[in-house]
Amino acid sequence: MQALDEDRLALLFQALSGAYGKQDWWPGNTAFEICIGAILVQNTSWANAARAIERIRRRDLMQPGALLDLEPASLEDLLRPAGCYRQKARRVSVFCRWWLDARLPSQAPDPDTGALRAVLLSLHGIGPETADCILLYAFGRAVFVVDAYTRRLLSRLGLAQVPPGRRAYESLRTHVESLIGPQPAYLGELHALIVEHGKQVCRARPLCERCQLRTQCPY
Repeated sequence: MQALDEDRLALLFQALSGAYGKQDWWPGNTAFEICIGAILVQNTSWANAARAIERIRRRDLMQPGALLDLEPASLEDLLRPAGCYRQKARRVSVFCRWWLDARLPSQAPDPDTGALRAVLLSLHGIGPETADCILLYAFGRAVFVVDAYTRRLLSRLGLAQVPPGRRAYESLRTHVESLIGPQPAYLGELHALIVEHGKQVCRARPLCERCQLRTQCPY
Protein backbone atom coordinates (compact mmCIF):
# COMPACT_ATOMS: atom_id res chain seq x y z
CA MET A 1 0.00 0.00 0.00
CA GLN A 2 1.51 3.30 -1.11
CA ALA A 3 0.81 6.51 0.73
CA LEU A 4 -1.38 9.02 -1.04
CA ASP A 5 0.86 12.04 -1.41
CA GLU A 6 0.83 15.27 -3.40
CA ASP A 7 2.83 13.86 -6.34
CA ARG A 8 0.64 10.77 -6.76
CA LEU A 9 -2.49 12.85 -6.52
CA ALA A 10 -1.16 15.23 -9.19
CA LEU A 11 -0.34 12.30 -11.50
CA LEU A 12 -3.82 10.87 -10.98
CA PHE A 13 -5.39 14.22 -11.84
CA GLN A 14 -3.25 14.61 -14.95
CA ALA A 15 -4.05 11.12 -16.23
CA LEU A 16 -7.80 11.47 -15.74
CA SER A 17 -7.89 15.01 -17.06
CA GLY A 18 -6.05 13.89 -20.18
CA ALA A 19 -8.51 11.05 -20.67
CA TYR A 20 -11.80 12.86 -20.04
CA GLY A 21 -11.14 16.59 -20.37
CA LYS A 22 -12.70 19.32 -18.26
CA GLN A 23 -15.80 18.18 -16.40
CA ASP A 24 -17.05 21.50 -15.01
CA TRP A 25 -19.32 19.95 -12.38
CA TRP A 26 -21.95 20.00 -10.67
CA PRO A 27 -24.91 20.22 -13.07
CA GLY A 28 -27.40 22.80 -11.90
CA ASN A 29 -28.63 26.27 -12.81
CA THR A 30 -28.46 27.70 -9.28
CA ALA A 31 -26.84 26.93 -5.95
CA PHE A 32 -30.24 25.85 -4.62
CA GLU A 33 -30.75 23.44 -7.52
CA ILE A 34 -27.31 21.94 -6.92
CA CYS A 35 -28.26 21.33 -3.29
CA ILE A 36 -31.52 19.63 -4.27
CA GLY A 37 -29.63 17.49 -6.76
CA ALA A 38 -27.18 16.42 -4.05
CA ILE A 39 -30.10 15.24 -1.92
CA LEU A 40 -31.97 13.51 -4.75
CA VAL A 41 -28.93 11.57 -5.99
CA GLN A 42 -28.60 9.75 -2.67
CA ASN A 43 -28.74 5.97 -3.22
CA THR A 44 -29.57 6.29 -6.90
CA SER A 45 -27.99 7.20 -10.23
CA TRP A 46 -27.66 10.75 -11.47
CA ALA A 47 -29.96 9.85 -14.38
CA ASN A 48 -32.79 9.12 -11.94
CA ALA A 49 -32.13 12.27 -9.91
CA ALA A 50 -32.03 14.32 -13.12
CA ARG A 51 -35.47 13.07 -14.10
CA ALA A 52 -36.91 14.34 -10.82
CA ILE A 53 -35.08 17.66 -11.23
CA GLU A 54 -36.49 18.06 -14.72
CA ARG A 55 -40.02 17.51 -13.39
CA ILE A 56 -39.45 20.27 -10.82
CA ARG A 57 -38.12 22.60 -13.51
CA ARG A 58 -41.01 21.97 -15.88
CA ARG A 59 -43.46 23.02 -13.19
CA ASP A 60 -41.31 26.04 -12.29
CA LEU A 61 -40.98 24.85 -8.70
CA MET A 62 -37.18 25.01 -8.23
CA GLN A 63 -37.50 27.42 -5.32
CA PRO A 64 -37.60 26.57 -1.62
CA GLY A 65 -40.91 28.33 -0.98
CA ALA A 66 -42.58 26.69 -3.97
CA LEU A 67 -41.50 23.21 -2.90
CA LEU A 68 -42.59 23.82 0.70
CA ASP A 69 -46.03 24.97 -0.47
CA LEU A 70 -46.71 21.58 -2.06
CA GLU A 71 -48.78 19.00 -0.23
CA PRO A 72 -46.54 16.18 1.04
CA ALA A 73 -48.15 13.69 -1.36
CA SER A 74 -47.61 16.04 -4.30
CA LEU A 75 -43.95 16.54 -3.42
CA GLU A 76 -43.46 12.80 -3.05
CA ASP A 77 -45.01 12.20 -6.46
CA LEU A 78 -42.82 14.89 -7.99
CA LEU A 79 -39.67 13.21 -6.62
CA ARG A 80 -40.75 9.66 -7.46
CA PRO A 81 -38.18 9.15 -10.30
CA ALA A 82 -35.33 9.64 -7.81
CA GLY A 83 -36.43 6.65 -5.73
CA CYS A 84 -36.99 6.56 -1.95
CA TYR A 85 -39.31 9.45 -2.70
CA ARG A 86 -41.03 9.60 0.71
CA GLN A 87 -37.73 9.90 2.56
CA LYS A 88 -36.34 12.34 0.01
CA ALA A 89 -39.47 14.49 0.12
CA ARG A 90 -38.98 14.92 3.86
CA ARG A 91 -35.27 15.70 3.39
CA VAL A 92 -36.02 18.25 0.68
CA SER A 93 -38.65 19.91 2.88
CA VAL A 94 -36.27 20.16 5.84
CA PHE A 95 -33.56 21.58 3.62
CA CYS A 96 -35.94 24.13 2.05
CA ARG A 97 -37.02 25.30 5.50
CA TRP A 98 -33.37 25.74 6.53
CA TRP A 99 -32.62 27.63 3.31
CA LEU A 100 -35.46 30.06 3.95
CA ASP A 101 -34.68 30.46 7.65
CA ALA A 102 -31.04 31.17 6.79
CA ARG A 103 -32.26 33.78 4.25
CA LEU A 104 -30.19 32.30 1.45
CA PRO A 105 -29.04 33.43 -1.06
CA SER A 106 -29.63 37.07 -0.01
CA GLN A 107 -27.54 36.44 3.10
CA ALA A 108 -24.15 34.77 2.61
CA PRO A 109 -23.70 31.35 4.26
CA ASP A 110 -21.54 31.12 7.38
CA PRO A 111 -18.00 32.01 6.26
CA ASP A 112 -16.60 29.29 8.50
CA THR A 113 -16.75 26.10 6.43
CA GLY A 114 -16.56 23.84 9.48
CA ALA A 115 -19.49 25.59 11.12
CA LEU A 116 -21.56 25.50 7.92
CA ARG A 117 -20.74 21.81 7.49
CA ALA A 118 -21.89 21.10 11.05
CA VAL A 119 -25.21 22.84 10.36
CA LEU A 120 -25.76 20.84 7.17
CA LEU A 121 -24.96 17.59 8.98
CA SER A 122 -27.56 18.45 11.61
CA LEU A 123 -30.31 18.50 8.97
CA HIS A 124 -32.41 15.38 8.55
CA GLY A 125 -31.04 13.00 5.92
CA ILE A 126 -27.84 14.90 5.12
CA GLY A 127 -24.70 12.88 5.77
CA PRO A 128 -21.05 13.72 5.11
CA GLU A 129 -21.07 12.95 1.38
CA THR A 130 -24.18 15.04 0.67
CA ALA A 131 -22.98 17.87 2.92
CA ASP A 132 -19.62 17.97 1.15
CA CYS A 133 -21.24 17.99 -2.31
CA ILE A 134 -23.31 20.98 -1.22
CA LEU A 135 -20.31 22.75 0.31
CA LEU A 136 -18.06 22.15 -2.68
CA TYR A 137 -20.37 22.65 -5.64
CA ALA A 138 -23.06 25.00 -4.32
CA PHE A 139 -21.05 27.15 -1.90
CA GLY A 140 -17.56 26.85 -3.42
CA ARG A 141 -15.87 25.60 -0.25
CA ALA A 142 -12.58 23.71 -0.37
CA VAL A 143 -13.78 20.27 0.70
CA PHE A 144 -13.30 16.88 -0.94
CA VAL A 145 -16.13 14.42 -1.54
CA VAL A 146 -15.35 10.79 -0.67
CA ASP A 147 -17.94 8.76 -2.54
CA ALA A 148 -18.08 5.14 -3.66
CA TYR A 149 -16.11 5.93 -6.83
CA THR A 150 -13.31 7.52 -4.80
CA ARG A 151 -13.10 4.65 -2.33
CA ARG A 152 -13.03 2.08 -5.13
CA LEU A 153 -10.41 3.81 -7.25
CA LEU A 154 -7.98 4.70 -4.48
CA SER A 155 -8.27 1.22 -3.00
CA ARG A 156 -7.56 -0.47 -6.35
CA LEU A 157 -4.61 1.82 -6.99
CA GLY A 158 -3.23 0.87 -3.58
CA LEU A 159 -3.22 4.49 -2.44
CA ALA A 160 -5.75 4.29 0.38
CA GLN A 161 -8.01 1.80 2.08
CA VAL A 162 -11.32 3.41 2.92
CA PRO A 163 -13.54 1.06 4.90
CA PRO A 164 -17.11 2.15 5.52
CA GLY A 165 -17.60 4.48 8.43
CA ARG A 166 -17.51 8.14 9.40
CA ARG A 167 -13.97 8.09 10.80
CA ALA A 168 -12.42 6.67 7.63
CA TYR A 169 -14.41 9.13 5.51
CA GLU A 170 -13.21 12.12 7.50
CA SER A 171 -9.62 10.89 7.55
CA LEU A 172 -9.37 10.60 3.76
CA ARG A 173 -11.32 13.81 3.15
CA THR A 174 -9.07 15.92 5.35
CA HIS A 175 -5.95 14.24 3.98
CA VAL A 176 -6.80 15.07 0.36
CA GLU A 177 -7.74 18.62 1.38
CA SER A 178 -4.38 19.05 3.10
CA LEU A 179 -2.56 17.87 -0.05
CA ILE A 180 -4.46 20.17 -2.41
CA GLY A 181 -5.04 23.17 -0.19
CA PRO A 182 -7.83 25.77 -0.46
CA GLN A 183 -8.61 25.19 -4.12
CA PRO A 184 -12.31 24.35 -4.49
CA ALA A 185 -12.18 24.33 -8.30
CA TYR A 186 -9.36 21.75 -8.27
CA LEU A 187 -11.08 19.64 -5.62
CA GLY A 188 -14.33 19.69 -7.57
CA GLU A 189 -12.65 18.80 -10.84
CA LEU A 190 -10.72 15.93 -9.22
CA HIS A 191 -13.89 14.49 -7.76
CA ALA A 192 -15.75 14.88 -11.06
CA LEU A 193 -12.95 13.13 -12.96
CA ILE A 194 -12.93 10.23 -10.50
CA VAL A 195 -16.71 9.86 -10.91
CA GLU A 196 -16.41 9.86 -14.70
CA HIS A 197 -13.64 7.25 -14.59
CA GLY A 198 -15.70 5.17 -12.18
CA LYS A 199 -18.71 5.24 -14.48
CA GLN A 200 -16.83 4.53 -17.68
CA VAL A 201 -14.00 2.20 -16.66
CA CYS A 202 -13.40 1.53 -12.96
CA ARG A 203 -16.79 -0.06 -12.41
CA ALA A 204 -17.72 -2.74 -9.90
CA ARG A 205 -16.57 -5.10 -12.66
CA PRO A 206 -13.76 -2.97 -14.08
CA LEU A 207 -12.82 -2.65 -17.73
CA CYS A 208 -9.10 -2.80 -16.99
CA GLU A 209 -8.06 -3.17 -20.63
CA ARG A 210 -9.47 0.32 -21.28
CA CYS A 211 -7.98 1.94 -18.17
CA GLN A 212 -5.55 4.82 -18.54
CA LEU A 213 -4.15 3.92 -15.09
CA ARG A 214 -3.55 0.21 -15.69
CA THR A 215 0.26 0.46 -15.70
CA GLN A 216 0.23 1.83 -12.16
CA CYS A 217 -2.70 -0.16 -10.79
CA PRO A 218 -1.90 -3.38 -8.85
CA TYR A 219 -5.56 -4.45 -9.03
